[in-house]
Amino acid sequence: MDRILAFILVALEARGLSYSLPRRRWMSLAFYTQVSNLVCTASVFFLLILGHQPWIASLRYLSTCMLILTFLVTLFVLIPMGGDPNYLLFTGNGPYHHLLCPIIGTISYIFFEHHCGPEAIWLPVIVTFVYGLILFTLNALRIVDGPYPFLRVHNQSIFKTVFWAVALLAITAGISYLVYWIAH
Repeated sequence: MDRILAFILVALEARGLSYSLPRRRWMSLAFYTQVSNLVCTASVFFLLILGHQPWIASLRYLSTCMLILTFLVTLFVLIPMGGDPNYLLFTGNGPYHHLLCPIIGTISYIFFEHHCGPEAIWLPVIVTFVYGLILFTLNALRIVDGPYPFLRVHNQSIFKTVFWAVALLAITAGISYLVYWIAH
């Protein structure tokens, strides 16, 4: 079953990436959504080619946690902040990267795949921290604008910037623990 879901994920990821990568090119890496889906694509590709390996289980765990964060931020942050639900969930790469891949990827990892050990629990938090640090810095230097409202350091107070950083890292840690706990 894990191989079938991996094939489905590769197809869905390819479809979603076909919308976003040609349009944004390297700027795609500024979007956590794109990064999380690229990690998912790589992890399921390695799973299909190399089978179950401990490092692949850790990569699948990382991508699962990142995809869940993408899903939750879309539903509970971006849409309430004024994002168009139709655009974010049902247009372009939205149905693939904001809905289908997070849902199918999570089901696949938790119920059908080999799981990582406890050493991987902090991996999603570290990756999210590095992403945030890079994007907050690029925003502060005015090299990048956003791409998410909570990354725009010049449009909000220092308190809000710190709040968003801490909140998103805490949510990532919660997701990471919960996925590990449910999977085991």
